[in-house]
Amino acid sequence: MSTRFDKTKLPSRHVSVGPERAPHRSYYYAMGMTEEEINRPFVAIASAGNDSAPCNTTLDPQANICREGVIQGGGTPRRFNTITVTDGIAMGHQGMKSSLISREIIADSVEVSVRGHCYDALVTFAGCDKSLPGMMMSMLRLNIPSIFVYGGSILPGTHRGKDVTVVDVFEAVGQHAAGNCPLQELIELEKVACPGHGACGGQFTANTMACVGEAIGLSLPNSNMSPAPYKSRDDIAVAAGKQVMELLALNLRPRDICTKAAFENAARVVAATGGSTNAALHLPAMASECGIEFDLFDVAEIFKSTPYIADLKPGGKYVAKDMHEAGGVYMGMKTLLDGGFLDPNPMTVTGKTLGENIEEITWNPDQKVFYDVKQPITPTGGVVGLKGSLAPDGAIVKVAGMERLQFTGPARVFDCEEDAFSAVEKRDIAEGCVIVIRYEGPKGGPGMREMLSTTAALYGQGMGEKVALITDGRFSGATRGFCIGHVGPEAADGGPIALIEDGDTIAIDAVAGTIDLEVNAEVLAERKSRWEPRSNDYQSGALWRFAQNVGPASKGALTHPGASAETHTYADI
Repeated sequence: MSTRFDKTKLPSRHVSVGPERAPHRSYYYAMGMTEEEINRPFVAIASAGNDSAPCNTTLDPQANICREGVIQGGGTPRRFNTITVTDGIAMGHQGMKSSLISREIIADSVEVSVRGHCYDALVTFAGCDKSLPGMMMSMLRLNIPSIFVYGGSILPGTHRGKDVTVVDVFEAVGQHAAGNCPLQELIELEKVACPGHGACGGQFTANTMACVGEAIGLSLPNSNMSPAPYKSRDDIAVAAGKQVMELLALNLRPRDICTKAAFENAARVVAATGGSTNAALHLPAMASECGIEFDLFDVAEIFKSTPYIADLKPGGKYVAKDMHEAGGVYMGMKTLLDGGFLDPNPMTVTGKTLGENIEEITWNPDQKVFYDVKQPITPTGGVVGLKGSLAPDGAIVKVAGMERLQFTGPARVFDCEEDAFSAVEKRDIAEGCVIVIRYEGPKGGPGMREMLSTTAALYGQGMGEKVALITDGRFSGATRGFCIGHVGPEAADGGPIALIEDGDTIAIDAVAGTIDLEVNAEVLAERKSRWEPRSNDYQSGALWRFAQNVGPASKGALTHPGASAETHTYADI
């Protein structure tokens, strides 16, 4: 098998070929490698596995099994790990400031390890939210033949005869605060909501980005929705290891796969499945790694014209296990392609086009998760982009499952999430108001925290659609209710959100795609003249460094120029 590869043209030649590399080879012999193994291509297998949360606990075993496929394909596997920050555990406190930053650390650490050791190909394994885009960003940045593997979702828990997820626990906190959920019932629920290994089961950020992996062509077809506890995950890991060797033989690279059309397909799938608003942050960031212009407004334009067809939590009934049993994301893409909503031409890691992969799928009219595009749940996507005087650089809202799409009310302003959550806990929030949580953006937070604890508590109190909430921070993919995130420019940059005062009228229209601060321009100008930038408590370390380098959310909250500034790619060293 190894005769298919000319090692003298691969990056690993720098650490394994020629007399001058004898010292380098001595390290490989020290690890028990044979001369034949050293002469094969070196394939990195990067895992975000750890004991931090159930999202990540099966990743290392899957990554280890992937070795078998690499060896079968004629390569030599080289395993290493990177970090994760698990949002469900980081949620609702200062730890959430580390979440988005972890995406950059994951991408950087995989890049640095691959560069340092001159690996020829890459298979990545991720489970929790930011580790998925982080891994895919590293693949696109390095541009060596690569495959992304999702570790799989958790199975739903059961409480009093009903399927539940961790979101039910977050919302039960609000119900408890409202006096509608006894403490004993809350404790009972928390013990059964997460019954084992895997990432959160609804169409939250992890499963949304897992769908993106398949839609954009970086994952094997119908591989990512298989739940974490299923034995099929071992077969998927082996198949990924074997197929990456085929990609190496073909020299088919991630940027050959992830064209502008592929990003548009991915955005379609996010909207069609009612996916996480975080995709509007991660898709632009991934596109930048390819040198492709694809910002929040490009994403929002696609969302506008995409039917919402997947009945998935948090807006609908079903979870990832049900999607898997219905035929996976490819079942949904089948009807999207038939309806003219997908471009069939982008390549995928199968070596075939997306259209050729979809041709192998037969539509199942008996499954309940995906609606035919001719009879969608709603005619436009489950996620909507907004723009207006309050958000000149855009904002985003998830409308899947919502009935109320317009909201006008007086502002109730908070300068951090903790203050807002405290007011919600005390039931000090009036119906009809627009809660504003600012100075939580990428730079101002720093770290652009998610607000699930606050939004879930509101929903649990029955206030989910009786108030609106806007922030320059983010929302969890599990958030529901009238919640607008990614407001830009952020407060730390002196955007209009920084100038809002209690009682100002804010008008939101998710049908028209507008969000406006109804305050006289002269009044705003006077407030702007008095505004001063604020400092935060993070004046050193990783959070400080992130705040110094991060760009706007509308461009993906990037910390480096991306491929547009490259003079060469790692793959061509």
